[in-house]
Parts: sequence; structure tokens; C-alpha cells
Amino acid sequence: MAGEQDKSLEERILELKDKRNAIILVHNYQRGEVQDIADLVGDSLELSQKAARTDADVIVFCGVHFMAETAAILCPDMTVLLPDTNAGCPMADMINAEQLIQKKKESPNATVVTYINSSAEVKAESDYCCTSSNGVKVVESIDNEEILFVPDQYLGDYIARKTGKKLILWPGYCPTHMRILPEDIIRRKKEYPGARVVVHPECRPDVIALADEALSTSGIIRYAGHEDVSELIVGTEVEMLYRLTKENPGKKFIPASRKAICPNMKLITVEKVLRSLETMTPKVKVPEEISVRARAAVDRMLEIV
Repeated sequence: MAGEQDKSLEERILELKDKRNAIILVHNYQRGEVQDIADLVGDSLELSQKAARTDADVIVFCGVHFMAETAAILCPDMTVLLPDTNAGCPMADMINAEQLIQKKKESPNATVVTYINSSAEVKAESDYCCTSSNGVKVVESIDNEEILFVPDQYLGDYIARKTGKKLILWPGYCPTHMRILPEDIIRRKKEYPGARVVVHPECRPDVIALADEALSTSGIIRYAGHEDVSELIVGTEVEMLYRLTKENPGKKFIPASRKAICPNMKLITVEKVLRSLETMTPKVKVPEEISVRARAAVDRMLEIV
């Protein structure tokens, strides 16, 4: 019965997708069943960039709010739907535009680099955006000794170590990646002595120090595909293992910690995707004045990478 119900849901979604000329974008941390109905699965910027190159009229973004905002900024002529408006990002909420404006007054000569995991208003107050995969390259390209990096202090610390530059760091962090502890990595290494260890650079420095590589979600996917990788301890949100296992049959993927769950990413369900397509709500819109300035910071990043 449940199988028939799932099939019915998927059929209705496919019909509405065709009717609305819609595309379903799904982040790597979404539920497995949501990933299965996606047109594209990936990280937030990658998904938005790919959407901008399609001829779709509607984007259903299965992720969190800042991701849907980024899609709206990069695809201003498309309708962007976020199936659950409660799907926010605690780290993005750790800084707002007013706080960044005040911090800029304290360091008036600093170049502001903002992690893509931030609100449109914060991006609009920034000089550059960056992602976890290109942050090092963006910071290296800036000819300024004073760089203010927001909001993730741990990604900022990782970039500072890689570039040798001194960054002014905002005290934000990802609660999900903070749940991965050094003792988790040590325990997994003992349990799986032949496994490589890869973690996200949003992890704490003492966790990154125990890993073979610190990589973005797209970087982890590429790394997992290497022929010489057969067992991999993965230090990021646990749903990442769904895609890794699906794309790499025969390989073993071990979560660094089963506590690394983002509850906001789990708010979106297949049923909510269907309802969103039926009602064409909730829509995510970014005011044009904010969008134009935020887009400038994103474009400066894209010019570098």
C-alpha cells in the first residue's frame, strides 16, 4: 500500500512539474526519498548555477532558506519555491546585516568575504561571497591584508591556515558539524583502520587535523569516486551517505558521527514538494535592491573561480 502511495505521489509530482515547467533542486543533505525525485542533487551554489542555465520557469528548492534566496538572486526571472519556510539555517541566522554593518565600521579597511551560507541581506553588505570549495581561492585572490570573514569561524580558520592570511573571524558556526568531535574520528579510525577520513571544513579545527582531507560536499563526492578509495569515514551531515552509497556501489561509507543531523534539512518531504507545486507556494523573493548588491558579491566570486 505504501509503495503504491509513493508511486502516486511521484506521478503527481511529475505531472505538475511538466505543467508548471518546473525543476526540482535538492541539496545533498536532504532525505533520501527527496533526493530520489530530484532533477539535480548537489550543493547550494552548484544547484543555483545549473538552474540558471535551464529553460525552467519554476524552481522547487529542497534545501534551506538561504539556498532558495541564492537561487532567486541568480535566477531573477524564475519563480522560486521553498516547500517549508521553516527550513532555515542556524549559522546564517548568527549574523544579520545590521551586525555586519557595525563590524565593518570597526574594521573600515577590511575586505568582507561572506560564506554563501548567509542571508541575502548579509551578502548585499559584502565584497565577495565564497563557498567551502572555493574559499581558499577567493581569499588568495584578494590584495588586502585585512579580511573580515563571516559567518563561519571554522571555515574561516581553515581558509586562514591554508592561505597564511590573518582573517578577522565572526563567531558563527554550524551546529550540525559541531556535533562531530575528535573522539568520534579517533573511534572510527580504530573501528575501520583501512578507511580514509574526509570531513567538511565547517568542522572544528581539531577534527580537521585528524582527517586525510577537508572538502566541500561536491569535493567529498569526487573523492569518494577515486578508484583507490574503498572505505571512507565521512565527517558531514549523515544524509550525505545516501548519495555516496547510491553512486558508489560496493564501497563502504561510515558516518563520523550519527549525531551530525541537520533537523532543518529534514523538514522538507515529498508530500510538501507536491503541495508546493499544487499551490505554487511558498515563494521566496529577494527585494531588487538587496538582490542586485548580493548578486555583485556572488559575481565577484564567480569571476575568480
